[in-house]
Amino acid sequence: MMYSYRHQPVKSLYVIVGGFWLLLRIPFWVTRNLLPTWRPRRNWSLLRSFIVALVDAAVAIMTETSPPAPEQLDKLAKTPGFSWVEPVPTELIVGDIKRFAEMNDVQAARAGGFWYGPKGVDSSLGQAAKPGEKVLYLFHGGGFVMGSASPSFSPTATIAKGLLEHASGFSRLFALEYRLASGPPLPISNPFPACFLDVLAGYYYLVHTLHFAPENIIVAGDSAGGVLAYQLVRYCTTYGDSEGCSGRLPSPLGLLLLSPSVDASLHPVPGTSMVTNRRSDYTGAWFDTRYSVFALMGKALKESDIDRPWFSPGSKVYSDDDEGIKGVFTRFPKTMIVAGEAEMSRDCMRVLRDRMEREMGKEKVVYAEIDDAPHDFLGSTIWEPERTIALEEIAKWVAKL
Repeated sequence: MMYSYRHQPVKSLYVIVGGFWLLLRIPFWVTRNLLPTWRPRRNWSLLRSFIVALVDAAVAIMTETSPPAPEQLDKLAKTPGFSWVEPVPTELIVGDIKRFAEMNDVQAARAGGFWYGPKGVDSSLGQAAKPGEKVLYLFHGGGFVMGSASPSFSPTATIAKGLLEHASGFSRLFALEYRLASGPPLPISNPFPACFLDVLAGYYYLVHTLHFAPENIIVAGDSAGGVLAYQLVRYCTTYGDSEGCSGRLPSPLGLLLLSPSVDASLHPVPGTSMVTNRRSDYTGAWFDTRYSVFALMGKALKESDIDRPWFSPGSKVYSDDDEGIKGVFTRFPKTMIVAGEAEMSRDCMRVLRDRMEREMGKEKVVYAEIDDAPHDFLGSTIWEPERTIALEEIAKWVAKL
């Protein structure tokens, strides 16, 4: 069971023993990766091979204890760059999302986010848009149960900095602090669509409070945040012109997916990247738990709901002709998918690429698969030169929008 050792003092004892176990395994990891032909990727250094093995083992320990406790918004609001986001108007919650919200008794709530980029004349970061100004709207990763948009969360800060340095014409980025979910054996909290309602509120904030034109917004997300980015664009293209939304949620300029976790049904099937890339990634122990799925489900959703197209557009559980996915991408904006060739979840990103190209046309979909890169490699500067290679590809894509 997930988080079996979450209670004190057993948790502390388990972490201490696990730490010693990690130390004892160091000689094994070094020996196992001593020669290039023994490493997960021949081009990897001994240090990189060791780091991936170490992080993978540390993640396994975390899955038996507990995830990092999320910081409260009131505390985060004291951090420079934070801006409050008011709840999305209830009349904009329609369709499947409204149904999910009613099933799980989820309400729209006040959210927040962090601005990255230059300050305005009043020394604030959340100033209204200038005429023609472009903005990046980013969602962090963390399996929907951890992570943050805060500059103190290194992966988000690293991605934000990299995008702003390479995305010509974009000087500001807004990273949303959405509600994090939890589920059994922990208390059920913020099941789906809590995180999505916050994402929707952030988009409404950019368009209707700060007056950014939708055609000047790129929606982006890494890992689980990539799923939220996909869901937002799907929502806008599906319901944006509906009677409830009344055209107030137009589609953005582009969609940027960074190592998106687009298949919640991942299983270690022989021959797939879930098996062949097990040693070259650090997400195996996390995928094995499927905790993200159970946390999103709440009290009303079923596991099969999370394996469906709203959450898993890259899944092979259903066919391309499934009514939940067929025709979905026809109105999508230009999209770029950045994947790591060494990721365990690489194959589902290829499936998503193929489905998008089939409906949107290859000219509207850019797929960049970076050799030897593991999951979410844009979130750390240790993944070089792969990180810079990906950012340069993103820069080319942005320049053509």
